[in-house]
Amino acid sequence: MLTVIGEGLVDVVQRASGTEAHVGGSPLNVAVGLARLDHPVQFIGRYGRDAYGDSVAAHLRASSVMLPQGPDDLPTSVATAVINDDGAATYTFDLAWELPGLADRLAFILQGTTLLHTGSIATMLAPGAADVLAAVEHAHPSATISFDPNCRPSIITDVDYARQQAEKFASLADVVKASDEDLAWLYPGVDVLESARRWLALGGEEGPAMVVVTRGAAGPWGITAAGEVECPAPEVEVADTVGAGDSFMAALLSGIVDRGLDGAQNREDLRGLPAEGLAALLAHASRAAAVTVSRPGANPPTRSELNGVPEE
Repeated sequence: MLTVIGEGLVDVVQRASGTEAHVGGSPLNVAVGLARLDHPVQFIGRYGRDAYGDSVAAHLRASSVMLPQGPDDLPTSVATAVINDDGAATYTFDLAWELPGLADRLAFILQGTTLLHTGSIATMLAPGAADVLAAVEHAHPSATISFDPNCRPSIITDVDYARQQAEKFASLADVVKASDEDLAWLYPGVDVLESARRWLALGGEEGPAMVVVTRGAAGPWGITAAGEVECPAPEVEVADTVGAGDSFMAALLSGIVDRGLDGAQNREDLRGLPAEGLAALLAHASRAAAVTVSRPGANPPTRSELNGVPEE
């Protein structure tokens, strides 16, 4: 069982041609991406008893994502995305992030979890961030941990606090993915790849086995103990970039699971992944992101769709 914990919300997308509403949220998108790649996955998040909440639950269930947490009495969170002429998205948020009662159910909900993914707003915004950290600490002895900071400076404006939170979660993670924009904001004036190299050392022997940096059209870069690898991004006509990083993350994790490297018992094998193994994972994840950017919204590929995308 794979578990994703984090925010689910509704993206209200504004384009020159009009406005549409889509279910989104970085961790939720990763959960959907993993399910579409044929992995059993559960999503731990929150959504309200309202029309938007109904759409969140329906969207997850449509991709066979399990929902151990029911709706609560708070409004469903909303992100407004404005798409500019080149397809890039900028966001504003109206959200609530808390997970009442989760602490008492962690042992039950996380039973059998071999990989736990989290990130973004869920790891930064109080009071829910403390519950997410508790879940990661609970899962760490038995599960692979993955983390994507997916920073939102319009919500978490204190970069020092955001850096502290990101490093706290990265030091507990086996797999870390960040965008070049994330690292440039967290560490202004520092080369983003140097920041990633420093993250690989966080937590010592309990820290990351790999750190991956997505760089848009420049393609991803990654580092493990075996060395550094970069991969060209597939050429594709971009509809928009919404959800691209989340599709990349889901496919990266899917590749790790497909290789039997999930679960704490495989932590050393993951840490010993050779450079060619990392390169294959980056290429696989890049193809998933390319499918997503080729069509509007956070719409990650299925396994059959991804298998139909030729390798570079």
